[in-house]
Amino acid sequence: MNWHIAHIINPFNPPEHSDLAFAQPITFETIRKAKANLSSNSKLDILCACYPEDQNIIPNDFITLPFLIESVLNKHTFNKPRKLPLIQEILNKAFHASSSDYFIFTNIDISLYPSFYNQVLQHIQNGHDVLIINRRRIPVIYTKIEDLNKIYEQDGKSHPGFDCFVFHRSLIPKLDLGGICIGVPFFEISFSQNLFCYAKNLLWIKDGQQTFHIGMEIFKRRQPSEYYRYNRKQWQLIEKRLSPNMRIDKIPYADKNIIQRFLYWGLHPCFPIRLMLRLQWRKWLG
Repeated sequence: MNWHIAHIINPFNPPEHSDLAFAQPITFETIRKAKANLSSNSKLDILCACYPEDQNIIPNDFITLPFLIESVLNKHTFNKPRKLPLIQEILNKAFHASSSDYFIFTNIDISLYPSFYNQVLQHIQNGHDVLIINRRRIPVIYTKIEDLNKIYEQDGKSHPGFDCFVFHRSLIPKLDLGGICIGVPFFEISFSQNLFCYAKNLLWIKDGQQTFHIGMEIFKRRQPSEYYRYNRKQWQLIEKRLSPNMRIDKIPYADKNIIQRFLYWGLHPCFPIRLMLRLQWRKWLG
């Protein structure tokens, strides 16, 4: 079967000395290469969600969505204003602009191996309606598009974070992402817990070679604490609204024995122990 897939990214003009100044062009080029490597007749669109002031950075061969209107600054007053996009608006723009069967969302610093789209299509053919794909970490000695062949040869190291999501279009109207902004902690948990809740056949690829990030760090430097606190509050509100539809059996590692599952959950920020305990207790009570 041929599928229509849309890959959503959020390009912007990065500060001159930011890591994204070299990472973003590499992301663009790896998307092109992975698209050129597509072996099926499935349709693939690259959708860019951005603000008007960032449209100049969008590659000509990518599709620009209707410009974003809101940002985190419409939701709260900050001492240090930063115009961070809202994931809910990004997904809504893509949903209404595209008729694709599946959407992919990746952070703008996440690059692709050439086989990425082919592997995604294979997993879709196997009946998965949601994929969460973990990245590989590549040393920062490679910072140019000309380094791509060397990058592809690297084994890299695994990373536990969630930054690549593939999901059927029918899930977007169900997702409750509130005022969560991207680029700040609690984005990953908000997105992934929604997908755990509503997916029918989720596949978490923890250690594949499908995406990569230039940089060996596990945790990024934390954004200003006021944005951290804002996103944390948004997640707390989402968790309350999402809770009635959550089931422990749909959470990864739920098939492990109780000691193993709580050990694995405790080591991962997207599986908060209090939430896991509450869902486990709810199951025991029937």
